[in-house]
Amino acid sequence: MSATTAFSSAPSVGRGLSQHAQNAAPSGNPGALMSLTERWTLGTQLVLAMVACWLLMIALVWKYLISAGSAVPDLAATGAALLVAPPVLSAALTSLRHPSLHGLTDQIVAVAMLASWASGDLLTAALLPIVMIIGHVFEERSLLGSQEAIRALERLVDTTSLRLNPDGTTEDVTASQLVPGDCVELRPGDRVPADGLILAGHSSLDMASLTGESVPVEVVPGERVLAGTISLSGVLTVEITRVGGETALGQIIALMEVAEEARPPLTRLLERYAGRYMALIMTISAAVWFASGSTSAMLAVLVASCPCAVVLAAPAASIAAIAVAARHGILIRGTAFLEHLADVTSLVIDKTGTLTTGRLSLERVITAPGVAEADLLSLGATLGSLSAHPVSRALARSAVPLSKSTFSDVQEEHGLGLRAVAQDGSLFLMGRPALLTGEGIDPGPTPDHDGPVVCLSRNGGLMGWLLLSDTVRPEAPEAMRTLRDLGLSRQILLTGDRLSVAQRVGEKVGIIAIEAEVLPAGKMSCVLNDIEQGHLPLVVGDGINDALALRAGAIGIAMGAESTDVALSSADIVLMQPDLRRLGTAIRLSRRCRRTIQTNVAMGVGWTGILIICAAFNLLGAQGAVMAAVLHNASTLAGLANAGRLLRFDETGLPERKPSS
Repeated sequence: MSATTAFSSAPSVGRGLSQHAQNAAPSGNPGALMSLTERWTLGTQLVLAMVACWLLMIALVWKYLISAGSAVPDLAATGAALLVAPPVLSAALTSLRHPSLHGLTDQIVAVAMLASWASGDLLTAALLPIVMIIGHVFEERSLLGSQEAIRALERLVDTTSLRLNPDGTTEDVTASQLVPGDCVELRPGDRVPADGLILAGHSSLDMASLTGESVPVEVVPGERVLAGTISLSGVLTVEITRVGGETALGQIIALMEVAEEARPPLTRLLERYAGRYMALIMTISAAVWFASGSTSAMLAVLVASCPCAVVLAAPAASIAAIAVAARHGILIRGTAFLEHLADVTSLVIDKTGTLTTGRLSLERVITAPGVAEADLLSLGATLGSLSAHPVSRALARSAVPLSKSTFSDVQEEHGLGLRAVAQDGSLFLMGRPALLTGEGIDPGPTPDHDGPVVCLSRNGGLMGWLLLSDTVRPEAPEAMRTLRDLGLSRQILLTGDRLSVAQRVGEKVGIIAIEAEVLPAGKMSCVLNDIEQGHLPLVVGDGINDALALRAGAIGIAMGAESTDVALSSADIVLMQPDLRRLGTAIRLSRRCRRTIQTNVAMGVGWTGILIICAAFNLLGAQGAVMAAVLHNASTLAGLANAGRLLRFDETGLPERKPSS
């Protein structure tokens, strides 16, 4: 569906085309912004309008420069009026069969044109549709911006990739030919064709076009890549996990299309009273005609009352805001969510994977007497590289490991740790204190620590302790301060983790209210309780256990494109890049969008009211209807220009993240 179908409110040409396009399948070039029927109809109307303009010029020149008493001016004006009448009448009839707020404008213009015919004012009967056609062209061009943004996203994966076949051969394939499980090789400059998992290689990814991240992101084996990003350096072997509409990029395109077609609450409110508005305008026009006896004033009132500026006030600003949000890596499922985001008054946020990175890292090392810290770290990293356990993987990343061949016999004890025999016969144990106790080794008192605790021993002697924890996101303290400055002073940290762990994280990010050891149903109850107290909570999470809370909140935001599918489907907004500072960006954009809508509505209503008053008192001149049409289109274009100012909103250049204290 084109932008015309979704939002255009231009009379005559606009709605006749749009209503037809709702049931017309696109044909011709599948990547075109408009269907073949839409392009043909709009082109025909433009040609008719141009021919009518030439006929009117001939009529005026002949009347004032050649012969005022000749029948040629009347014939030329009649021909011009006949050329532009069919699109106006067709659009009006279509709007009667499919009532809408946009159709109201078609009906008003059709009535004004017929009244011009009845009064013998052929010049107005021709000029009025011509002016509205020209206004529609400008509106159409402005509203096609969202379609261009969608096509630009689709072109991000319009590329070929080198697929690695199981038999060792390679072949060039398009993104549409890939299926989950395929392996592709990405070289410097290649664009990632689908979501996948890195099997081998190191590289930097340019994610600016997808997530708004201006700085290239370093990736290593085991990490995920998203379709549409560009590999800048190194060669990557990637296993495809999601293709087509299931990719993060596919979800972005689907959400933008849904948002483009959605009707904002303001538009629905106006549509509810469209019939009453039409009756009111007809009554005012009739009263002006009876009071003044001026057909010109009556026609001017009809044209001046067209609600185009008011109709476009919300959609134009919302489309611009959604496009800007996508540029910042913020996915908004609909214009209603964008509007509601401006009203949130509190924050309910998950801990693991949201306030924290969700990845364990080494926090502290405690060595036994006579053991060097570097040796303990190196040993922990080497033994950690021999296991797939999350704690072991975190230790493997903490230091440069020794060669795996150093150990000849490795056995993993489920839930306890692992034992390994070195080439010199030494027995090493690494894991929970219970592992050492089971071997008759006294590990001594366990260090006071909230996260995972790992102890190491060699030949029955304790070597030391490695203390790990889930690290707080570097930008989290700054992001929470920003939200408090935006009015979200009530902040609740909601987690299923232990209270001591939650309090430590809360202290680092500045959140006092803590709800710990809470099950998914309990998280939803906490959100509902916040609503009962009169708050409108913004709920932020990333996991399956956050889905109920995300759905229950006034607005739910899922952190990162790698959030679980359940969280993504439950959220109203998705942050493609797990950067908490984008929460503030989203709220500021939402509030600015609302101010723009309010300004546009005020301008539209005020200008329409002024035009109606001027038209009623016959202050718009002899050709009042034409002048009203020109001024009416000027107000509509002013609203579109004001909405376009939203496109200048830019917070992509956020400062580099600073380590939290």
